[in-house]
Amino acid sequence: MTDSSASPFSVPARIEASHDRVRAYWAGLRRGENAIPFWDDVKLASLDKLADDAMLLDVFGNPARFRLAIVGKNIEAAYGRPIDGKFLDELDLRPPFDKLAAQCRTAVERRTPTYFHSEAYRYSRLVLPLWGEGRVSMLLAAVVANSS
Repeated sequence: MTDSSASPFSVPARIEASHDRVRAYWAGLRRGENAIPFWDDVKLASLDKLADDAMLLDVFGNPARFRLAIVGKNIEAAYGRPIDGKFLDELDLRPPFDKLAAQCRTAVERRTPTYFHSEAYRYSRLVLPLWGEGRVSMLLAAVVANSS
């Protein structure tokens, strides 16, 4: 159960079907009683076509910085140029990256999935934490274009 007052990035009870499939994939990667899957278990190819709308972000330092390790082709096309290997603070954070750094920080700090929906640009984004080296060291994110 999520408390929408807890965070501006709380995951609502109902999310887009594509986000739900990515979240189910993420949850299926958990080992034993671990609440968060390990980053090295993620294989974006396992998401089939959803991989085109997914990305992996490396998490560095304190304060946290985020680097786009792998970016799906639909996300890169929406941004308009290649961005693999770039840190978020090196980019103009326009759609589909507006408010992404804050959303990522929340996912790292709370060690929980986060969600963002843009009415203006008609898309939503899900960010899921991944464990490694004793901390949240990577994030799996997915973007869905909304038709309405």
